[in-house]
Amino acid sequence: MEWITSPEAWVALTTLTLLEIVLGVDNIIFISILVSRLPAAQRQRARVLGLGFAMGTRILLLLLLTWIMRLQASLFTAVGVEISGRDLILIGGGLFLLAKSTMEMHESLEGTEHGEQAVKHPSFFSVIAQIGLIDIVFSLDSVITAVGLANDVAVMIIAIVIAVGVMMLAAGAIGRFVDDHPTIKMLALSFLVLIGVALIAEGVDVHIPRGYIYFAMGFSVIVEMLNIRIRRGREPLELKKKDV
Repeated sequence: MEWITSPEAWVALTTLTLLEIVLGVDNIIFISILVSRLPAAQRQRARVLGLGFAMGTRILLLLLLTWIMRLQASLFTAVGVEISGRDLILIGGGLFLLAKSTMEMHESLEGTEHGEQAVKHPSFFSVIAQIGLIDIVFSLDSVITAVGLANDVAVMIIAIVIAVGVMMLAAGAIGRFVDDHPTIKMLALSFLVLIGVALIAEGVDVHIPRGYIYFAMGFSVIVEMLNIRIRRGREPLELKKKDV
């Protein structure tokens, strides 16, 4: 507990907590998309369990630092690119995100086929399993960032717990907002496609600066917020025209 009296440790804790929250945004988006397929009564429970998995996975990986460092060792070379265990996880996670996002987009755009009115919900445990699977990918990136920023494992664990706590508080509001606005859901799915491509690129040693990705996502959200506000302003006018 010597880090408590160290100013550098507190600076590292603050910085790492903020970074963990930023890195967790894509995780919240993914969880919101998956949870939206469940009945309304199960969604909050799935969000909490999903983020609980994220916290547990990150802490577990932190306690396995030696194993994480081995993951970065080269396993084989393909097309002149050295591939490590970490790269395989990133590529697999990126492909999973691309496939899942594409299927969700197709279902959102096509809707139910042949006039089917019954909405088929996936099982609760299948959604939790998918969240747990992708949490491993997101957690790996988060843990590597934590290892690079802080020296004390206690500082890293506290930062992760605080960040996940903040995400748990925000996940419900974000999920409801995504559910209420179909265009936001489509935008969120496009973000997941972008993140999937970035993960695959990272896995083949093509580094895309995270700042560019977050700027593109932030700019797109601002534009969509303006569009939502414009649509809300037009609704009263359209209702008045109908009444006339």
